[in-house]
Amino acid sequence: MHTTPDITPHLGQLLRFRHDLHAHPELKYEEHRTGDKVAAYLLALGLKVHRGLGQTGVVATIHGKGRSAENPGRSIGIRADMDALPVQELNSFGHISTHPGRMHACGHDGHTTMLLGAATLLSQQPDFDGSVHLIFQPGEEGGAGARAMMEDGLFTQFPCEAVFALHNWPLLPAGKMAVRVGPIMASALRFEIRISGKGGHAAMPHTTIDPIPVACALVGQLQTLVSRSTDPLDSAVVTVGQIASGTVENIIPDEAVIYGTVRTLKTSTEKMMIDGLHRISEHVAAAHLCTAEVIIKPGYPNTTNHAHEARFMASVMREIVGEENTDGDILPALTAEDFGFMLEVVPGAYGWIGNGPNGKAGVGLHNPAYDFNDENLDRGPRFWDLLARRWFEQ
Repeated sequence: MHTTPDITPHLGQLLRFRHDLHAHPELKYEEHRTGDKVAAYLLALGLKVHRGLGQTGVVATIHGKGRSAENPGRSIGIRADMDALPVQELNSFGHISTHPGRMHACGHDGHTTMLLGAATLLSQQPDFDGSVHLIFQPGEEGGAGARAMMEDGLFTQFPCEAVFALHNWPLLPAGKMAVRVGPIMASALRFEIRISGKGGHAAMPHTTIDPIPVACALVGQLQTLVSRSTDPLDSAVVTVGQIASGTVENIIPDEAVIYGTVRTLKTSTEKMMIDGLHRISEHVAAAHLCTAEVIIKPGYPNTTNHAHEARFMASVMREIVGEENTDGDILPALTAEDFGFMLEVVPGAYGWIGNGPNGKAGVGLHNPAYDFNDENLDRGPRFWDLLARRWFEQ
């Protein structure tokens, strides 16, 4: 049985690397410094580095015994995301963001560093029969970087029989890991509803067709898509995040605009939601002598794990953190993740690694007080190293 190489001698370097990334966050498709740092680390391991897929993506391959670019054998991909968020950080530790209005509020600095740690272990002891493609992806936060890399030929240039990814999960305490067969994260789409009426003086509403009460009525009616149209054993979210209308208090405007998002775990449920957005908006508006235009803005697909790969990932989790700390059937979340694009074309699985400190849940993702848990700089690389080796033993 394989013994995982010791990550301990490398932890100091990985910690410094992670803190450096955290202090210098870069937004989607601006990950130039981050890409330079990642590439330099990989080159120092003696790996050939490919840059430019998805604008700022970085890919390197570790070949096992007797394998090469000309004869790669079986190949898998492991993906980490690199971009940060437009959030003003509120932490006070030494590695706080040096860029106002930007921070690593989702832990992508940790995901990148964990995969670099795995690259260290795999290249240190390449006694496996296959090739591992290390995929450092830009633009996960709203940029669909996974799709961009694929459109630039990711899986043509680096074919994978399976692809895997991990995300830190603050609701899980550090030391626990989780995955599931089927959808683990939701699809996400945005919508815009433009309600047109007839403006006029606020003191003479009878001479106008006020779109604002229609917008208010719609917000409530749209919730019936979840409460009355969705199977109670299914899951869906309709959230209105913004309403824009009017200029001053004594003018009834011509138009009111509703902006929102829909999250679902099934394609059929998403279609039902889209149909319902059109139906309810158009008819509620018509009942008030207004018109409604519904604009659907597609986002990310469901992140749906393939059965064999998800069960395999769970088995490796058990080896790393133990049976008692592994959940192989975790409930899904209605957050979205562009790794779903990759899983639409290559079998694979997406799992969670606990981020909460002291056995408890931690600060949530996208929160200005969030930070990646550095305990995972030990656990994460060992997991990826073992996953790659176990895959080629199948």
